[in-house]
Amino acid sequence: MKAQHYRELSSDELQGKLEELQRHVFDLRTQAVTEKLENSKAVVNARRDIARIKTIMNEAK
Repeated sequence: MKAQHYRELSSDELQGKLEELQRHVFDLRTQAVTEKLENSKAVVNARRDIARIKTIMNEAK
């Protein structure tokens, strides 16, 4: 997702999305270990989205 979309969310929604993405990264990493991961780029994309959210949350402070 683009940063502009995340900027439109409230702080509670950002926190919820952050937790959801962290769980998603964990799931993707376990799939990678068991060699069931179809898209290896998905982990990188999810981690970048986490970084975007954390940056926006820090800007809001």
